[in-house]
Amino acid sequence: MSLEDRPYPMKDAIIFSQKIGQLSKALWKSIEKDWQNWIKPYDLNINEHHILWIAYHLKGASISEIAKFGVMHVSTAFNFSKKLEERGFLTFSKKEDDKRNTYVELTEQGEEILLKTMETYDPEQYGAHNAANPLRELYGKFPEMTEFMCIIRNIYGDDFMQIFEKSFNNINEDFVEDNGKLIKKDPAKLQTEQKEPVSS
Repeated sequence: MSLEDRPYPMKDAIIFSQKIGQLSKALWKSIEKDWQNWIKPYDLNINEHHILWIAYHLKGASISEIAKFGVMHVSTAFNFSKKLEERGFLTFSKKEDDKRNTYVELTEQGEEILLKTMETYDPEQYGAHNAANPLRELYGKFPEMTEFMCIIRNIYGDDFMQIFEKSFNNINEDFVEDNGKLIKKDPAKLQTEQKEPVSS
């Protein structure tokens, strides 16, 4: 397609690209600082915490899946996973039917530290959360980000968004709020709930 045949003005395209770029950069700067402060007491960095999060929600994951869903290079995913293994938070394995890929799973210690980070999360310490509060008060809920999610889906694909949505569905299903903290439901109670037939 020639530049003249594009179905949108070039001025609109550059304005959109620069808006989304500058807004994303500004938002990430705030989120990065808050995320680092949140996990600092656990001696984790953002990549390590993200790897624990992905491994937890996927019930184990290949290094390539971690790289894809963590939006990081494969070598970054591998190197930080190795550091987590050295600390006893992950185990590495190969599958009998897939010798090419390396898989990681959370250890009990790894799950424990991830759950501790979730229990100690304080939304008041998160700039993006506080900035979204006026919208939540006005509309009764936090922004849905539907258009933004559509853009991400078109960049990274449906499987990326399925894992993205799965992790948040897991939080809704597997955790309860207790005295303002997120606590994982008792595993026995979780199994009972999953076996119960849905009433019509």
